Amino acid sequence: MITGPRRAAVLGHPVAHSLSPVMHRAAYEALGLDGWRYEAIDVDEASLGGFLTDSLDVGWAGLSLTMPLKRAIRPFLVEVSELADQVGAVNTVVVESPAPAGPPLLRGYNTDVHGIIRALGEAGVDRAARALVLGGGATAASALAALRELGCRRPLVLVRSPERAAHLFDAAERLRTEVVVEHLDADALAARLASRQPDTAVISTVPATAGESFVGVLAAHAGHRLPALLDVIYAPWPTPLASAWRDAGGAVVGGFAMLVHQAEGQVRLMTGRRPPIEVMRAAGQAELDRRPGG
Repeated sequence: MITGPRRAAVLGHPVAHSLSPVMHRAAYEALGLDGWRYEAIDVDEASLGGFLTDSLDVGWAGLSLTMPLKRAIRPFLVEVSELADQVGAVNTVVVESPAPAGPPLLRGYNTDVHGIIRALGEAGVDRAARALVLGGGATAASALAALRELGCRRPLVLVRSPERAAHLFDAAERLRTEVVVEHLDADALAARLASRQPDTAVISTVPATAGESFVGVLAAHAGHRLPALLDVIYAPWPTPLASAWRDAGGAVVGGFAMLVHQAEGQVRLMTGRRPPIEVMRAAGQAELDRRPGG
């Protein structure tokens, strides 16, 4: 229950670039939450415990977490949602006041999965029988969970270092699904796109510089039906991969859509109310346009 002005923030390192403050503030204004505050605070793994102990009190509503804190937060939580536990990453913390008075209770959630599902929906994907994930970082684990919800229980993940993908097999086991991991290179992507059983969706979690190496592959597939692509990068946009994919005839959605939807989920968790997502989207886009190169 909302009883008065509250405070929230996005924590991470670095975090100054985050779009979360403008989107959350826009949501608060649209919801009429006068006096609610949201800011970006630079916190790394080493300083996380001290921040939680020294700064949080009953006036806080919640925290958004970005890298490198999505796993580091776990020891400080009294409860973790089933989805966040399965994925192995928490991007949202709801701060609750105990009764009688005492230190705040922190409960962890994951809205990244929701963001991926909704972003793919904007590209026309509401079911995915077959899917491909590029890259094996933390976002890839959320992609596995999102694809499970869309009907894909055995996605292929292409990673540059398969020996470093153990966490994906762990996540797949917790999600009660399967994952196939292979080496990521242009030949592997070309073979997958040429398959007689085409994918419904591709989720790229790789840096823009890595995706650029696949531009030639996509040019060779111009005129063929490509699956929808979600490229989780949102700035600079479009990435070379997204541009080449669109030029080759495929539907593309960027990481900004994912960011908007995961932020909407965070506001719902922290306030107990559903914010107008288009207001949040407009605020985030205006901030992107304002920035150099926007």
